[in-house]
Amino acid sequence: MALKKYFKKNVLEAGTDEAGRGCLAGPVVAAAVILSEDFEHPLLNDSKQLTEKQRELLRPFIEEHALAYGVAFVSEEKIDEINILQASILGMHESIKKLKTQPEHIIVDGNKFKPLGDIPYKTVVKGDAKYMSIAAASVLAKTYRDDFMQKIDEELPNYFWKKNKGYPTKQHRDAIREFGVTKYHRKTFKLLPEQLKLEL
Repeated sequence: MALKKYFKKNVLEAGTDEAGRGCLAGPVVAAAVILSEDFEHPLLNDSKQLTEKQRELLRPFIEEHALAYGVAFVSEEKIDEINILQASILGMHESIKKLKTQPEHIIVDGNKFKPLGDIPYKTVVKGDAKYMSIAAASVLAKTYRDDFMQKIDEELPNYFWKKNKGYPTKQHRDAIREFGVTKYHRKTFKLLPEQLKLEL
């Protein structure tokens, strides 16, 4: 199914999405993108449908050809403080605020959002597989987050973040059992299935 250009025609519409909600470690990263009417790229799709290589090819293209884009990081401390849903919405708000042009309409991947000022918005379940601007935002959010996880992997290689990107893989959980919890872990998340009380 081809991605649609817009939800609303003839307005400056930003698509927004986040990456890293289901991870045990690292920030949640959100992006917002406003695309021009003639934006086209044969690879553009929901970032989960793309290979890492395809996402890396798309990112500079999106950044160069988008009318505007913004990326925002919300730290694991903030996630623990306000919960992952609120942190995801906060990240999306922050990424929209970073756009050099304020959008007149926002389309959001998922079904939860809070108003940002008085800009009208529409939530779209699986929006990253339906609309180009959300798909582009999903690519930026995912690549920026992956870069961050690769960077902290160099600092703490025992957790294999380069490979698992902070998601709850068996290897990641085994590393938490063996080496404990790091400053990058989300302390309010169930880090281990058998976790009743973690010695922090």
